[in-house]
Amino acid sequence: MPGLIRKEDIAAVREAARIEEIVGEHVTLKSAGVDSMKGLCPFHDERTPSFHVRPHVGMWHCFGCGEGGDVISFVQRIDHLSFSEAVEFLAQRTGIVLHYEEGGRQVRSEEPGRRQRLVDAHRVAEEFYREQLASPQAHAGRSFLAQRGFNQAMCGHFGVGYSPNSWDALTRHLRSRGFTDDELVTAGLASRGARGAYDRFRGRLMWPIRDITGTTVGFGARRLDDDEDSPKYLNTPETPIYKKAQLLYGLDLAKRAISSQRRVVVVEGYTDVMAAHVAGEGCAVATCGTAFGPEHVKVIRRLVGDAADPAAGVLLSGGRARGSEVIFTFDGDEAGQKAALRAYHEDQNFAAQTFVAVEPTGMDPCELRMARGDRAVLDLVGSRTPLFEFVIRSVLSQVDLGSAEGRVGALRASAPVVAGIKDRALRSEYTRSLAGWLGMDIGSVEQQVRAAGRDAGAPRREGGGASSQMAGAGRPAPAPGRSGPEDPVARVEREALEAVLQHPLYVIGSGFEDLEGSSFTVPAHRAVHDAIRAAGSLDEFARMLARAEEHWGAGEESVVAASRRFIEVVRETAGEVVGAAVTELAVAPLPQDVDGEGMRSYCRGVVAAMVRMDLTRRMGEARAALQRMDEDAPGFAEAFSELMRLENRRQQFVERG
Repeated sequence: MPGLIRKEDIAAVREAARIEEIVGEHVTLKSAGVDSMKGLCPFHDERTPSFHVRPHVGMWHCFGCGEGGDVISFVQRIDHLSFSEAVEFLAQRTGIVLHYEEGGRQVRSEEPGRRQRLVDAHRVAEEFYREQLASPQAHAGRSFLAQRGFNQAMCGHFGVGYSPNSWDALTRHLRSRGFTDDELVTAGLASRGARGAYDRFRGRLMWPIRDITGTTVGFGARRLDDDEDSPKYLNTPETPIYKKAQLLYGLDLAKRAISSQRRVVVVEGYTDVMAAHVAGEGCAVATCGTAFGPEHVKVIRRLVGDAADPAAGVLLSGGRARGSEVIFTFDGDEAGQKAALRAYHEDQNFAAQTFVAVEPTGMDPCELRMARGDRAVLDLVGSRTPLFEFVIRSVLSQVDLGSAEGRVGALRASAPVVAGIKDRALRSEYTRSLAGWLGMDIGSVEQQVRAAGRDAGAPRREGGGASSQMAGAGRPAPAPGRSGPEDPVARVEREALEAVLQHPLYVIGSGFEDLEGSSFTVPAHRAVHDAIRAAGSLDEFARMLARAEEHWGAGEESVVAASRRFIEVVRETAGEVVGAAVTELAVAPLPQDVDGEGMRSYCRGVVAAMVRMDLTRRMGEARAALQRMDEDAPGFAEAFSELMRLENRRQQFVERG
């Protein structure tokens, strides 16, 4: 547990921080007499100033709402910071070095004054980029913004700028202002090459990324040309002041609206944030080149005022805070649907009512505003659906509910989602809703949900299917909602393994050999794949087939004999528990029941689908890795070559169909 900040350091911060300057950045203060200033309270709506500041004593008080305190408490309230965070923020502003009690740790490892130098470099860089947006070279950038309905005033409000298409325009400018190359590289504004430092961002639109206090700590940049060798979006790398997992773009502009309305609207891109704000939705924010994660949850919880146990990370009230909302807006495409499902796994960490708003035609907020105007963006947010309902309906949409078999399959697929809802009252309500959506008896649905809850929370017995076999082996069972037969990813994995085990001859050369254990998300499927690889995979089958042909000659008998021996070897390699899963997959009925060319096409098709899915995932990871690396970093060229190799491999499968 981190140590406490020493009391003498806290006192020094209070003494050094000029309360009238700190408050004056948020409130227009006017003289109200000797050593007294007043203005409109930032914490409640009022027309007559009742918010008073006393610089001499370093205190503030609002006679309207009764709030008051010192400079530290003001920063806590206005920027939604903890006490220690507020002290650290003010210490940075005043140049005071903090010390922590024995056994603690100092949060920031950089030497005194270094953080301020990095902040100053970003402030100068932002000014430079904003000036460059008016240059002739930035015509493409201005056109990009204009086509999306953003005028000069709007761009100025968000601090949008342009990085010249030059190797050292910003570097030379910052050098002239007294910054060293080491500082620019550390700040993520420049990269280091054989000839020295050069600009990280070139020929791009620039969005300043600010922390909750409004301090610019990084940039998000968009490519304007068609150079496919350069990433479309490029963000500041991790630096001493830029931690993307803790930042939300637009939060500095949205924090007051979020705090007053107790609502957060999470969109996907910088222009989406701009479009939402311009349309009148001032609570919009976006992540900065990373998925929405636990650190973002903490930031949002603090903003909407939800009470949670900081040590245990659970709700104290046992339910959701009334009136607070977290609304995710995602594109209507497949990637957006997956993002919504990822958000579902974070939802249980919120003490807020969480919703999803997806535009049916697939437009993001920026596109929606361009096509239909501001009102359409507000209507999109207003059309939100509770996240639990969205996830359950997404599962149901994958199943044909017109048949009894389809409804039963849908119940089995959706029951784990309902069982995973921690709030008992909500779980009960969604159980009833699920019964209505399926048109089934409430008792049957309740029984299935209870069974799913038991399966998710207790070790499973052997003999209950491939995934349960793995749980019996001491491995983690698949996450609820991911292992069922209706999950598209699990289905592709299962069908590929069924094809390999049942018709190994048809899938030789189909790309199965390229798959790794990490390609499979279901533990049982991964274990079976590993057993196949350990047994020698399809190369071993080819050798078995050759030996069978020597005995029987080329024909069906040889194929059958080799296939049987192949499965036996895989099962022996897998062991008792995984071997049972191998057996289950080897005897499962296939959708294609016609042998010959039809079966061969089916088997090669499902394996190719698995390979394409894996390549897409690996390419996403490779792109993410490249975005985190400087162009001159060790391994960058190798990582880029790997991405190109994966792209070429994927293209081969696309062309193959």
